[in-house]
Amino acid sequence: MRLVSFKKGRETVVGVRSDAGLVDLSVAVPGLPRDMIGLLSAGAGAMAKVQSAAHKPPAEAVIKGRVSYAPPVTNPGKVICVGLNYNDHATEANMKAPDYPVLFLRTQGSLVGHRQPLIRPEASKHFDYEAELVAVIGKAGRRIPKGKALDHVAGYSIANEGSIRDYQLKTSQWMIGKSFDNSGSFGPEIVTPDELPKGAKGLKIEARLNGKTLQSDTTSSMIFDVATLIKELSTIFTLEPGDIIVTGTPAGVGFVRKPPIFMTPGDTCEIEIEGIGVLSNPIKAEK
Repeated sequence: MRLVSFKKGRETVVGVRSDAGLVDLSVAVPGLPRDMIGLLSAGAGAMAKVQSAAHKPPAEAVIKGRVSYAPPVTNPGKVICVGLNYNDHATEANMKAPDYPVLFLRTQGSLVGHRQPLIRPEASKHFDYEAELVAVIGKAGRRIPKGKALDHVAGYSIANEGSIRDYQLKTSQWMIGKSFDNSGSFGPEIVTPDELPKGAKGLKIEARLNGKTLQSDTTSSMIFDVATLIKELSTIFTLEPGDIIVTGTPAGVGFVRKPPIFMTPGDTCEIEIEGIGVLSNPIKAEK
């Protein structure tokens, strides 16, 4: 299944893709939770109802035309990011590949949805792109064994972890360069694990700026795979439904290029992951 969050008036609701189009679950199955965290927390019975709605959607629940996308999880309790998780990216950044995951947190307000503008802040012009696979937690857990880690994944999505490089490098902690308002994106949807290879391994991942491919690799190149990340993270804290793990970017980022390539107002950046889709965002200047 493919789960979407989108704006409906002043509310954000959840939909599911079907052959007929996007199905508004608030209409198709009104008894279900109307937000993604509530839906993921509701368990297998709720997901069975979603699947039924996708197979035989009521005509009145099928949306006509385009929607305004929100991040698939609009209010994740934790946005956990992984740095230097591809060997070639560590090499291009002139850093040693890590023996233990490089972890940091990002703020909720730094993420927008598919087709929503990424905002280059007034404070900097060093606005970099990063193509990343996202794992979305669907079942809570602490001290999760690696062999059971993937049982806790609700699905996978895409991120452009937009980075304000000069701010990122002001300190040894990367959070400030990764948390400017509306500087990164997440979406367009959550794809359930049954539609993808185990652990989302072996998927082609690319970043394109104005149609030019700047990053290209596969998720098999990650140093720490999704199961390993879940094991290590759950040693530290409880993972909850709706938490997202942004798993790192391959080589080809802009700040190491000669000359550097940064996203500028008027650009469009696309991140594509095989089997999941394309996350596309225009770039705008902060007002």
